[in-house]
Amino acid sequence: YKTFLVWPYAVAPAVAGAKRLPENPYPGYVSATYADPAHWLCRPDTDDVCDHELDATVVKANGHVDLQRWRRARAPKIDCFYVYPTISTDPTGNSDLVPGDDQERYVVRQQAARLGSVCRVFAPVYRQVTLTALLGNLTGQPIPTDTALADADILDAWKHYVANDNGGRGVLLIGHSQGASRLVTLIKREIDGSPVLRQRLVSAILLGTSLQVPDGADVGADFANIPLCRTPAQTGCAISYASFRATAPPPSNSLFGRSRQAGWKAACTNPAALQGGRRALHPYFPTTGRSLPILPATQPVWIDPAKGVEITTPFVTLPQLVEAECAEKDGFVYLAITVNGVPADPRIDNIGGDLTPEWGLHLVDANVAVGDLVAVARSQGRAHAAKRRRH
Repeated sequence: YKTFLVWPYAVAPAVAGAKRLPENPYPGYVSATYADPAHWLCRPDTDDVCDHELDATVVKANGHVDLQRWRRARAPKIDCFYVYPTISTDPTGNSDLVPGDDQERYVVRQQAARLGSVCRVFAPVYRQVTLTALLGNLTGQPIPTDTALADADILDAWKHYVANDNGGRGVLLIGHSQGASRLVTLIKREIDGSPVLRQRLVSAILLGTSLQVPDGADVGADFANIPLCRTPAQTGCAISYASFRATAPPPSNSLFGRSRQAGWKAACTNPAALQGGRRALHPYFPTTGRSLPILPATQPVWIDPAKGVEITTPFVTLPQLVEAECAEKDGFVYLAITVNGVPADPRIDNIGGDLTPEWGLHLVDANVAVGDLVAVARSQGRAHAAKRRRH
């Protein structure tokens, strides 16, 4: 994706012995667009999609079920800034700024709203490249698009948030697919080279993309100063992966997990085991089974009907069903997903989320590990707050 333009940021004054960095790197900045709450899917000062319908039913392997209530954090120490994936079905190449209940609002609840248990969630609407345009390109009927327009919107929203809402707080960035690409551009241009903003970075969670790192190193390539996260208490780092079934690794024409140039490779950090290895994930799937609401779906049978259990929560979580580890095959690096289905028990034996082999489990990149991402955000938020107190 192209970038639109680079906005200068304030730097620390060159005063001998000075330790404090400026509180506002964008002094006086007010966006004509993002000053209006209508152009945010989620904000902590509005009653919105990030505040409701997040309870889940825990379905255990033995058929027992528990209700898991979701609770918003009362006084979170950090913020989360979320950029959603390609979801708009507007007929044009770029979307408008009017979110749809079955599009932008739907996906923010799936991917980011649960983070509200540990942070204040900010999620701007932006003029993204649409699903309509994506499908047009895939079918040989291209529609004109402007990626710079999407980048400019995210930059505008970010500057407005930092200047008017952040107040020097730690901030976790999270995005999926096109949203992750937008955030990579933002981080390169505004955060990676800025000591002011890098100090506030809790982490950058970049899902369903191919963040580049040097082969054998955790920092370099896309980011000069922001390494991959290797422990839950590490801050100022990045988490990134693209998920594929362990039984269906990326083919040669895969859209994700590939190296962009010699000596580089795609990053993979397992959110359930940042230090490496295989570990069970903590997924949250929509009870309806509809990861992408425009696709037809039949509600999964999460538990044998003979158990007489009716699932009424909007989400389902299945302990120990899904495991993951980072893998490398034929030059592709990816998060290999194993589903531990047991036909003899009453629980469902598989998950959805597949598109075509080159897309892998792209539809559920976030769903398969939302619980782990929340846990990492909680740990990193505490570490960031402790670091700020020490300084």
